[in-house]
Amino acid sequence: MIDFYFSIGSTYTYLSVTRILDIEKKHQVKFNWIPFSVRIIMKEMNNIPFPKDKQNKVDYMWRDIERRAEGYGFFAKTPVPYPLTEFDLANKLAILGLKQGWGIDYVKLTYKRWFQDGKEPATEPNISEIFQELKVDKKKVMEDVMKDEIENQYQQNTNNARDNKVFGSPTFFVGKEIFWGDDRMEDSISWSKK
Repeated sequence: MIDFYFSIGSTYTYLSVTRILDIEKKHQVKFNWIPFSVRIIMKEMNNIPFPKDKQNKVDYMWRDIERRAEGYGFFAKTPVPYPLTEFDLANKLAILGLKQGWGIDYVKLTYKRWFQDGKEPATEPNISEIFQELKVDKKKVMEDVMKDEIENQYQQNTNNARDNKVFGSPTFFVGKEIFWGDDRMEDSISWSKK
């Protein structure tokens, strides 16, 4: 089992969540999805991923994601809404969904709609449309996501990420070995088979 730490809101995580299930089948491995707040950790490190005064870096990031998506056989239409206004809610919904059995579909659909349709995660009308597609009760989900259990799990996941020295999303763990970035997913699989 490979731990997959991710935050909805991380741009490069789009590449991972779009291909991870195919990678699981191809390599006969299993990923343990762990939503956490990369935003909190990056703030603690005083790390601003794509500051406005570094437009060349921002432009590169958007184009890089487009190129890499094309190389994987899908697409990205960038730029997309960024940073997210409902970052925490998007990730707490992932935690709830993983507990209730619709989380992976929610994360994949959220990223697809964000990077292919420009629809910002966890905002209306996008969130209602996603719940409708997943056939889950929006009212119940929105009540459940506000429970202390979900907040506590989110904090615990973030604390675990910090304790494990995670500094970005996506991050893959095999035992104590850390592999950061979508382009390290296959490396984590190779390591897991040693």
